[in-house]
Order: sequence, then structure tokens, then C-alpha cells
Amino acid sequence: MLVAGLASVKTTKADFPDLGQRMSPFERTPPWSVYVPPQDKVEVTADSDLELAVCSAPGKGSFPARVIRPQDVGVEHRGKGRNQRQVHNILPDSAQADCLLVVEVYTDEGATSSWPSHKHDTALPGRETQLEETYYHRFDPPQGFAFQRVYTDDRSLDACMAPYNHDVVMVPRGYHPVAAIAGYDSYYLNVMAGPDRRWLFSWEEDHAWINSPDYPRHD
Repeated sequence: MLVAGLASVKTTKADFPDLGQRMSPFERTPPWSVYVPPQDKVEVTADSDLELAVCSAPGKGSFPARVIRPQDVGVEHRGKGRNQRQVHNILPDSAQADCLLVVEVYTDEGATSSWPSHKHDTALPGRETQLEETYYHRFDPPQGFAFQRVYTDDRSLDACMAPYNHDVVMVPRGYHPVAAIAGYDSYYLNVMAGPDRRWLFSWEEDHAWINSPDYPRHD
């Protein structure tokens, strides 16, 4: 996935030249990506300064290599009040893939995202899927940072951190909200994978009211 810059990509059976458009993720335009099945070989040639994200997980090789163009990426605006974000669904569960789910999220300064707290760490048929997740963080201006907490109901995992530009946060289980601090817009790239390739999650009960008409509390 081309976070920023231009590139050409070759696999053993396909050639995808002249990919890319945005030179910064903060242009907020959908990215170019290439889906590559397992056991295939891939060669990436940078055609400019390039920031490349390699998002990987085990797979069966059910689908051939293909380009995911910006026009193939679904753009959503989620949330309300100080909990709004712009979402680019690069590889959602409706798209063909063995295991991966890939999405990028923009959060304006002083706002929250991945909020209300939700989790996807338990296989509950029709309600929740078991997915591990990573967050790759970027900030504008680049000296910024965010606050992120990863925690479970029983607090057997409860970690608070301040990721900086280019940091990666691992979410093996539990809730994982993010807060962007004033003055710094937040970008993160989410990569998820698990045995059931559907994004089904459970809200943390204490904070689910953020989704209700009771929020925002003040106009």
C-alpha cells in the first residue's frame, strides 16, 4: 500500500507500472495498493520518494494479484461531535482477500477515533470476530503525537501510550481508542487479520452511549 509517493510493482504473473498519486497521506485522497497472494514474489520500484506499507497475514492464495485503485476505495465519514473521522476502506470484508482487512483513518486535531471503545478479540457467531490489529501512526505537523490505550475488561492488559510519527501500536486483544491532541491531525493505517474475515465488534458498555442521541451533550 502506497502511503505516499509513486512506484511500479511486479509479481510473477502481473506488471503494475506507474502507481501512485498522493505525495503525503495528509492529502486525504484514497491510496493506491496492490494485493499479492501468498507464495507469489513481488518487486517494488520506487519512482519517487516512497513510503510503502507492507500489510501481511497468512493466506491460502485464493485470489490473484490485483491493483486496488483510489476509485475502488470506499470513503466514509463516521461519528459526530468531537468523535468524527474520515475512513478509507482499502480492503474491507466485502472485497476479495484471504485474511487481510486494511483501512486508513483521519482524525482532526483534538478529536477521538476508534471510539466509543470497541473490541474484536472473541469469536461470537454473528456478533464479534477474533481479529488482531496494528496501528501505523502519522501526524501533521510531524512532531505531533496521540494518546492510545489498549485494555481488556478484566484489565489483564491495560497499556497507555503516546505514539509518535511512524510508530506502530499492536492490538492483540481488547479495546483500543485513540485521541488526537490539539494542533496535530492524526492519520493511522489499520491492518487486521483473523480466522474469520469479517469486521464484527462489541462496544464497551460504559461508553456506548456516545453513539446515542445523548451525544454531543451540548450544541
